[in-house]
Amino acid sequence: MNKDWLKLMIGAFFEVLWVIGMKHSHTWWEIVLTVVFIFISFYALIKAGETLPVGTAYAVFVGLGTAGTVLTGILFFGEEFKLSKILLIVVLLIGVMGLKVVTGEKGVDQK
Repeated sequence: MNKDWLKLMIGAFFEVLWVIGMKHSHTWWEIVLTVVFIFISFYALIKAGETLPVGTAYAVFVGLGTAGTVLTGILFFGEEFKLSKILLIVVLLIGVMGLKVVTGEKGVDQK
């Protein structure tokens, strides 16, 4: 994995944080922290998109963010666990991994 894919994964991690922050921020400093997470998340996506194909980068970013947000909600915030939800997350992640595999390292040269 090259540094651009790592940037994308870091961006997706911060996407999960800011999405959770949108719901659970109640004080001014929590709101400020959420805004910082938004900035970091999109900055990482933009930097990764400079060398990776933008469509693939965005799909991976959103897919990982979605999966992370759903799983975090189940694990930490008492959201309902449904087997169907988990199976759909697995399908989503397979698609995300598939996009990464078919893009591979070629994305760096496709500028």
